[in-house]
Amino acid sequence: MTLNRRDFITRTAMGAAGIGIASTIPDFLYAKTEHKDDGLFFKLALSQFSLASQFWSKKLDPLDFPLKTKTAFGIEGLDYCSMFFADKAKDTTFLSELKKRSADNGCYNLRIMVDGEGVLGDLNTEERSKAIEKHYKWIDAAAFLGCPMIRVNVEGEGKPDEVAKAAEDSLAKLIEYGSKSKIDVIVENHVGISCNGAWLAGVMKSLNNKHSGTLADFGNFCINRTKPEAQTMAAYMKTKCLEEYDRYKGITELMPYAKGVHAKTHTFDADGNDTETDFNKMFSIIKKSGFNGWVSIEYEGGLFKMYAPESKYLDDDAGVLATKKLVEKAGKAV
Repeated sequence: MTLNRRDFITRTAMGAAGIGIASTIPDFLYAKTEHKDDGLFFKLALSQFSLASQFWSKKLDPLDFPLKTKTAFGIEGLDYCSMFFADKAKDTTFLSELKKRSADNGCYNLRIMVDGEGVLGDLNTEERSKAIEKHYKWIDAAAFLGCPMIRVNVEGEGKPDEVAKAAEDSLAKLIEYGSKSKIDVIVENHVGISCNGAWLAGVMKSLNNKHSGTLADFGNFCINRTKPEAQTMAAYMKTKCLEEYDRYKGITELMPYAKGVHAKTHTFDADGNDTETDFNKMFSIIKKSGFNGWVSIEYEGGLFKMYAPESKYLDDDAGVLATKKLVEKAGKAV
C-alpha cells in the first residue's frame, strides 16, 4: 500500500509531539460574488495544515482554527484537515462548537481534506470498499459543518489505467453517498500517480460528474520520491524527488476541473518570492482558466521548522503571512 505523503508526515509528527464543471453548491462558496476593493479575482482561504506544528504541539486547539485564521491573518475561508480531529468525525458536540466558532468569526467552512482513510485507487475490490466506507463519516461531518465538499486522495499501485478505473469507481460511490446531503467529492494532486496532471485530468474527464472536481495544488507534482531511511521527520526531510511533473503544465491541466486551489509554499527569497514556484505565472494560468473561487494558502515550512529550529524555514504564522502577501501581490499583478 502506498504511504501517503501527508500520512507519513502525520505519523512522524504525532510521534514527536469552480469553472469547467457545473456545481449545485451555492455560488458564494465557489466564487467571489462581492469583490472587495482588493484587486483580486479570487477569495482567500487557509489550509489548516499551514498550522500543523501548532496543532501537534498542542499550542493551538482545533476549535480555535476559525478565530486564529480570522484575527491573525484576516482570512475568512477555512480548509479543514481531518487529521487534526480524526476522532471527531461523529462527535456532534465537537462539530457543533466548531461550526459555531466559524460563524462567530464570520468564516466560511469550505471543505474537509480527508487523509488516512484507505486507498481509493486500490486494485483490490475489498480493500477499496473498506476505504470508501471509511470516507462516509467525513461526508456526514462536512454536511454537519456546512461544507459543500470533501477532498480525497486517489492514489494506488498498478498500471495507470487500472488505477484510474478503480479511482473512478470509488469516486462514483462517494458521490452517490454525498448526493444525499449535497456534498461534492473533489480530488487533490497529492501523492503518486495523482501528481501526474494529465492522469488526474483524465480521471475527471472520464468520470464526467458535476459533483466532482480537483483541488489544484501548486507543489504536489512529485511522481517518484526516494524512500526515507527511517520513519522520522528528519529522514523524510532528506528525501529527494526523483521524477517531477511540470507544475505549470499540471495546473493548466487541472484548472478546467478545479473547485479549489492550494497556493503552496515552503521557503522565500529576499524579495518574498517563493523559491520553487513562479506565482505570477501560476496566477496567470488560474485567471486564464476563468476560475474565481477560493485560493487556499498552504504553507508547509513551519512543520519543518519544528524539527530544525535553525533552518531557513519560517514558523507557521510568519510563513502564512508571507504567503498571503505573495498571493495578493501575484493576484493583483495578473
